Order: sequence, then C-alpha cells, then structure tokens
Amino acid sequence: MIVTIDGVAASGKSSVSGGVARALGIPYVSSGLLYRAATLLGLDAGLDLGDPGALLAHLSSHPVRLEPLAEGNRVWRADRELTDDLHSTRVDKGVSVVAAHPQVRAWVDDQLRALPEPFVAEGRDMGTAVFPHAQHKFYLTASARIRAERRAKERPDDIPDIEAALIRRDELDANQIAPAADAQVLDTGPMTLDEVITTILRAVRA
Repeated sequence: MIVTIDGVAASGKSSVSGGVARALGIPYVSSGLLYRAATLLGLDAGLDLGDPGALLAHLSSHPVRLEPLAEGNRVWRADRELTDDLHSTRVDKGVSVVAAHPQVRAWVDDQLRALPEPFVAEGRDMGTAVFPHAQHKFYLTASARIRAERRAKERPDDIPDIEAALIRRDELDANQIAPAADAQVLDTGPMTLDEVITTILRAVRA
C-alpha cells in the first residue's frame, strides 16, 4: 500500500504524513528532504544551483541516504546527519531552483521508488509522477497567509516576508504542484492537524 500526500509548501504535509503513518503503523517518506539535501550540499560546496550537471556530479561523489521513519525522516551523507540543517532560510530560497531540474527530480524519484512498501509518501508530485499507481491520494492546500503564519512558528523571519517567499515558491513550483485527478483535495486552512489526519485515515480505512 502507498498513500500519497502532496500539496503546496507549508501546507502541513510533513506533520500530516507523520501522523497518518504512525496511525497506520508504517513509515512515511519525505521527498522534499532529498531536494533539500541536494540544495544544502550544493550550497556548502559553492556550486551554482542552476547547474544540474554539477549538482548530480557532487551528489554522486557524496551519496545521500534517506531514512524513512514514522516519527520523522532522517537524512545522512556518510556518517554526517543533515536533517537539522535542511530547514534553514538559505535552503528555503534555493530548493525550488534545484527541484525544477528534471535530472535532479529523476535522481530523487529513483531513490523513492527503490523503497519497500508500504509507506506514506509526501511531496509535490508523489501521486502524479512518482507513484501514479498509489491506492490513496491526497492533496493539501491553504492560503499563503495561513501557511506563512504556520511557518513563522519555525522560522525567525517576519510573516509578510515568509508569505512573499511562499508565493514565489508556488510560482516556481507550478509545474509540480497540481493535484492528481483522483486525489482528494483538502483545504487545511480551517482544519486542525488532528482533523486533517482523521479525514485521511477515514478515507484510507474505508
């Protein structure tokens, strides 16, 4: 069984996916962490994030491993854990550029498809491009202001700055964030985290 949870940035995908995975007793897979890892390693190496060839060459020589756990994914490069460094503002600003490269997307997709089922997969195009055969598909959305208010609890930036960055991110990610035709779309704005998780679990168990 595969459950896909896609959606726009800061719509609650990771929190929802973790809650659903824990309730089902299966791992959840965060595709976004792999894009963030590629971005972080590219920035640390001083690479041009607009050069997919250089990025892939660097990733080949510095392999990244995603550890999918229900309580939260962890990302490693050799014996260095990258997880805590993946949600910085500088990674936020560069990840859309990296994720737009078809070559990088293929690198991420290959790693995800190699994982053993069952799992909950969250990202932008899990239900469309990566796992179109998934049995259960969901798509989360919310207004940019609500998403900015949520993210402000995790970042030192001001809400207007976060909102503007999210709007730019939505524009850059436009080709990757359309919901699958058979996905259930949920506006998480007026919903609590528990309500979103309960709605998805009810649909999956039905």
